[in-house]
Amino acid sequence: MKNAIIMAGGKGTRMKSELPKVLHKILEVPMLEMVINTLKQAGTDRIVCIVGYKHEDVENTLHGACEFSVQEPQLGTGHAVMQARQLENEDGITLVASGDAPCVKPETYKKMFDEIGDADMAILTTIPEDNGAYGRVIRNQDNTVKKIVEYKDANEQERAVKEINTGIYVFNNKALFAGLKLLNNDNAQHEYYLTDLVEIFIKQGKKVIAIQTDDSQEVQGINGNVQLAEASEYMQTRINREWMEKGVTIYDPKSTYIGPNVSFGTDVIIHPNTYLYGNTKIEDFVEIMPGTWLEDTTVSKGEIVGPFIRRKG
Repeated sequence: MKNAIIMAGGKGTRMKSELPKVLHKILEVPMLEMVINTLKQAGTDRIVCIVGYKHEDVENTLHGACEFSVQEPQLGTGHAVMQARQLENEDGITLVASGDAPCVKPETYKKMFDEIGDADMAILTTIPEDNGAYGRVIRNQDNTVKKIVEYKDANEQERAVKEINTGIYVFNNKALFAGLKLLNNDNAQHEYYLTDLVEIFIKQGKKVIAIQTDDSQEVQGINGNVQLAEASEYMQTRINREWMEKGVTIYDPKSTYIGPNVSFGTDVIIHPNTYLYGNTKIEDFVEIMPGTWLEDTTVSKGEIVGPFIRRKG
């Protein structure tokens, strides 16, 4: 059984918005919906979203896409995972994902499911160009994880380590829920931290490993509108490149916006300043002229669409 818990309860204060952070959109898809869809593509059987701020809005928007548990009050990452009580007695493995990290590839989640092996916990790590004040992942000589150390608590040698914690994990499910019972909030914030499970597991003789992704941009969390725009640009470039490699002709990728749920047939030509969103299906031999916006629609074989039209549904 492959389970997933998505942390999606925060307001996102730095977004300066009343809309819950995970409902802000990239290529016209709410961030949380992107995470859910990606986990499903990776073969996840059961998904529980941990919601908090304006949870009714989140639940209404994603109704039917996953299960929900409400975290009130919000007392840290460990406390958030504790709310997924419906998974407590499940066998298998459980991935903990971030609702504000919508660019993670399905291949990366699948790699985590596949590579945890006999370990009880695996941490997704990366080496960004600027590792700044992120928590460092300290490894043993055999490459297993020794500890995660927060930057403010790290010594000079530890700060020199380039590998950082992304905040995305996968666990043996039974070990996860047994470990959660051992967490305490004896810290300055009086919160329960999921990262404390590293030390708990190691003291118990359990195996903790790190799985690295080479693409540090895909795991970037979004905390404000600047990062939202950067993630949108990253996804635009990634999606356009994937379709061009599959044979779609895109005359100006920088002014072409394609949502993650759009599909194409063969010999499709896309002119500049076009927007293709939702569950749009483009059949064979279609030409999309400049200034076209298509959303949740089907374009029939051989059709020429536009210029300068909007078609929805």
